[in-house]
Amino acid sequence: MISGNWATLLLPIDDEKINFGQLAEQIDYYIEAGVDGIYSNGTAGEFYTQSEVEFEQISELLAEKCHQADMPFQIGASHCHPQAAIERVKFAASLSPTAIQVILPDWFPCSFDVAKVFLEKVEQAASGIDIVLYNPPHAKVNLTADELVGLYDAVPNLVGFKLPRITPELEASGLASRASIFVAGHFLATDAYKGAKGAYSNVCCLNPMATQTWTQDCLALNPRALELENRIQQFMAQEIAPYITEQGYCNAAVDKFMAALGGWSGISSTMRFPFATIPMRDIEHKLKIRNELLPEFKA
Repeated sequence: MISGNWATLLLPIDDEKINFGQLAEQIDYYIEAGVDGIYSNGTAGEFYTQSEVEFEQISELLAEKCHQADMPFQIGASHCHPQAAIERVKFAASLSPTAIQVILPDWFPCSFDVAKVFLEKVEQAASGIDIVLYNPPHAKVNLTADELVGLYDAVPNLVGFKLPRITPELEASGLASRASIFVAGHFLATDAYKGAKGAYSNVCCLNPMATQTWTQDCLALNPRALELENRIQQFMAQEIAPYITEQGYCNAAVDKFMAALGGWSGISSTMRFPFATIPMRDIEHKLKIRNELLPEFKA
């Protein structure tokens, strides 16, 4: 069963081009930090801006380094175009990842039957590699607990889900005892009591090593994890969420800004066209608050 603290690849962008040297250094840092796994091409990895050549280069770089280090890794094969997603799944499978992440077809809200047909095709293209379905709050369709159970039962290689929370309905369904359910990083301590197995973690952007230690406490149901979660949530609510709720930045911009704030890599907050970038000048003020509220996350 897939579990733990999974760190996201963030694209270092220089003049709209991906800096693959910095990306390689980022992977090396995650490996040295001892995270439970690394994944590519999620929301924070700006998969929706990548050409197919770039997608393949990123995936190959991650696979090469993780295989050498015996580090679990997942490749995000998501695409807003379902036919292109299937081709990405086929390529990802050729690199033998731990799992492949996908989203549901995006342009039309899809029914349960359409989601099932799509995931069955993904399973066929994945050639035996495990599949994780990412169903974020901003998806056209947020699947119900019954629909998640139905898809899990219908698609044998669908082993997990990336969701915002474990809702009461999902907890009652018993799915969390059968599947790898990952939740938003800043809710992991609470949702671990409901069966969450880990996070594709936004918190990890702040400090991968500190998040790894905290994740272990979360999954061990250590009460101190809940106390730290309260402070993480306070920092997120006061200092980070307003960039989205009040200033209109996208989620990926916030994740990249937190990584720049964390100072553990050379990445800047620069987003790829057409999404706005949170100014680096904001870091000094946020850093002071982070150090006061979350001393465990100091670089």
